[in-house]
Amino acid sequence: MKNSIRYGDYLRVLGAGRQQISLRDVVPPVTRDASGQPISVPRPKLKLHGSEIVGLLRPYAYIRFAEQFRAVVPLALYLALFQVLILRQLVEDSWLITGGLFAVIVGLMLFMEGLKLGLMPFGELIGHTLPRKSPLPLVLFITLLLGIGVTFAEPAIGALQAAGQNVSAERAPYLWALLNQWVGTLVLVVGASVGLAAVLGTLRFLYGWSLKPLIYASLLPILGLTVYGSTDPEFAKVMGLAWDTGAVTTGPVTVPLVLSLGIGISAAAGKGGSGLSGFGIVTLASLFPVLGVLLLALYVAATSDPAEIIAFAAHAATIVDTDALPWYERSPGLEVVLGIRAILPLVLFLFLILKLILRQDLPRRGEMLLGIGLTIGGMCIFNIGLTYGLSMLGAGAGSLVPAAFMEVPAASGSPLYLYPVGLSLALVFAWLLGFGATLAEPALNALGVTAEQLTNGFFRKRMLITSVSLGVAFGIAAGVAKLVFELPLVWMIVPAYLVAAFLTSISSEEFVNVAWDSAGVTTGPITVPLVLAMGLGFGNATNAVEGFGILCLASIGPIISVLLAGQLARFKAAMQARAASSEQEGSGGDNEAQVLT
Repeated sequence: MKNSIRYGDYLRVLGAGRQQISLRDVVPPVTRDASGQPISVPRPKLKLHGSEIVGLLRPYAYIRFAEQFRAVVPLALYLALFQVLILRQLVEDSWLITGGLFAVIVGLMLFMEGLKLGLMPFGELIGHTLPRKSPLPLVLFITLLLGIGVTFAEPAIGALQAAGQNVSAERAPYLWALLNQWVGTLVLVVGASVGLAAVLGTLRFLYGWSLKPLIYASLLPILGLTVYGSTDPEFAKVMGLAWDTGAVTTGPVTVPLVLSLGIGISAAAGKGGSGLSGFGIVTLASLFPVLGVLLLALYVAATSDPAEIIAFAAHAATIVDTDALPWYERSPGLEVVLGIRAILPLVLFLFLILKLILRQDLPRRGEMLLGIGLTIGGMCIFNIGLTYGLSMLGAGAGSLVPAAFMEVPAASGSPLYLYPVGLSLALVFAWLLGFGATLAEPALNALGVTAEQLTNGFFRKRMLITSVSLGVAFGIAAGVAKLVFELPLVWMIVPAYLVAAFLTSISSEEFVNVAWDSAGVTTGPITVPLVLAMGLGFGNATNAVEGFGILCLASIGPIISVLLAGQLARFKAAMQARAASSEQEGSGGDNEAQVLT
């Protein structure tokens, strides 16, 4: 029997301990001038003591810190425990790595909060206002420049630039040249590719183009260049880098800013009400950089001689004195300069558009400037944490994992296990790393909710998260197997994308959009540097020519798994519909028999 109380008693209990005051006691009365117009009363600024400010900010900062803590610490503990318990090796420079991981957490917390307060509203303002005040060609040109700017601002791009230090010019001259001599051009080409993807994605929003033809048109030259480049042994060593750039570009800066601009253009044109608004740019932004880097590699191979690159690298190694470099070219000053250089030009570019083209002032100036300051500060702290935390941890773990099945000089007593057992442990390690890192990505939950809404509950959020995590896990495990067995990347990439293209052709537009965009969502600011550093460390330990290629396999994996999950969901729905139809027919036959009786 349910308990019941009087409504009057409920109100009395609800109001216990509360004091009601009149609004007149808080707001001053309205005074009017001679013409009857209200006179504005200056509002005094709220004065807070230090303890009151801390009390207000503490729960807010705790929540934000906890979000990044849950994304970073479990992965770090997993790597450390695997190294200590399974590999029986101590973590070197543990205190330095711990401090670096703390810097990563704090840096990402400040960066993401600044992104929400500053850069995101800035991009949304321009995205909604620019199409109404400017012709379409100018809007598309600004979109192109914005794509270049956001690429430089991506946290993971620094990990790609730092990877050049671990590449041997003697073993991979073209790869060394791209990551050292041509690194500025490399990032510029990647940025221009993202800009072109943003332009094409925006046109897709405007004209309602299907994503399938765009995918086929992008894959055809990319796979063709991949097959062609694989015939040259030196050029083939660049493949992993080219395909990995697609995962690096779709991060927390690129996706929100470019999407806000594209959706704003669609809304201004009266075509933003589609449920597919927002899809497609992430897919194209992960494919176009691959094509751009492959074309750049062809140019470098045509204009540079491997012997000249090796000689230049040897000469550069003899003249570089780290202690003699100025402070802004040495760590940690270098990380601070790179953080400022990544964000500040983008902010200035957006501000010039706002003032010169839109002729508007910055709304909520104090809030946005605070957000921009947090973004720059967070980027600088994140870069320092990346150098001393994530990169060191990933490289250390990657260099020691092969000790499970082969002799590694850095690991005493290696090989630690019989070859089949040790190799299985290494693959399981990679699989669990991919699965756990994907589950920690916050953007995946948002994509799951979107997919469930887009398909009217047909494709559940849990199904999407599980299928994406499994795809990334098997992709990273396949990448490790590539390094161990020295498999050519073309043997793995081309068949995988052909399978993805076939599944795309038989899948509905909704599943295609979700599946191909999931590849960009899974590679966040934590996963990319960690997996990249682990791959390079693993490659050095196994004497592989290069350690690239794991990220691209981690990107194609979820595409295939989500498309397969979509086909499975469609099959289950068809079987349920068939069963329901059979039941209706059976009940109809019974009723008919009863009538005849």
